Amino acid sequence: MPEKSNINAANKLVTACVVLIGDEVLSGRTRDANLGYIAKHLNQIGVQVREARVIPDIEQVIVDTINEVRTRYDYVFTTGGIGPTHDDITADSIAKAFGVGIGYHPQAMATLEMHYQETGGEFTEARKRMARIPEGASLIANPLSKAPGFQIGNVFVMAGVPMVMQVMMDSLTDRLEGGATMQSRTVSAQIGEGTIAERLGALQAQFPEVGIGSYPYYRGKTFGTSVVMRGTDVALLERVAAEAEALIRGFGAEPVSGDPA
Repeated sequence: MPEKSNINAANKLVTACVVLIGDEVLSGRTRDANLGYIAKHLNQIGVQVREARVIPDIEQVIVDTINEVRTRYDYVFTTGGIGPTHDDITADSIAKAFGVGIGYHPQAMATLEMHYQETGGEFTEARKRMARIPEGASLIANPLSKAPGFQIGNVFVMAGVPMVMQVMMDSLTDRLEGGATMQSRTVSAQIGEGTIAERLGALQAQFPEVGIGSYPYYRGKTFGTSVVMRGTDVALLERVAAEAEALIRGFGAEPVSGDPA
């Protein structure tokens, strides 16, 4: 079933997918710093990241991935592959995914030309590549290094450099319509994860609207489990947290609210 929701309906879940594009991420040469920022930023405005993918700089893979996820989610955010080099193929791939042409965007060309005049750099043919935008797309401002990102349909295409991606993310936020904001509650106790696993599974089945995860921890010579519950209904979330506390007490352990000290 598609996760796409009605953006205009109050309190509905608004979903997103993040696609990280780049061989350098897959090879381990570059450590991703973008996914966490995007997910946290979107959560604050009521857009929930439900999936993230890391894909190579291969045109058909980009095309197929974008065409799949843009029909499943309200928004898609990509990072990487819009620079001046030969392997920066994201813009061309996105154009192909939407079945449109690509060319030099007048506003993007003017912005970059002025930028290089002011900085004394040469506006080379390679740098002009950063002004190539799919037909029908709107620009995403880049106050930092000027080379823009772009939006086409529900797909937002941004740079892979974290500082640049972040200013682009800030620039496009007012285009997004959020829904219910995801909240979380944590209950921790000095009890083994395996001890409560079966009962915790039953609790999850009882309250499918709330995501429940268990995470073991070690603090010196002590160990325990943190139960993290996530959902958009605060009242229901509090109820599930209370049930989790009662469940833990049933095994003779004393739960505490939040992460372990």
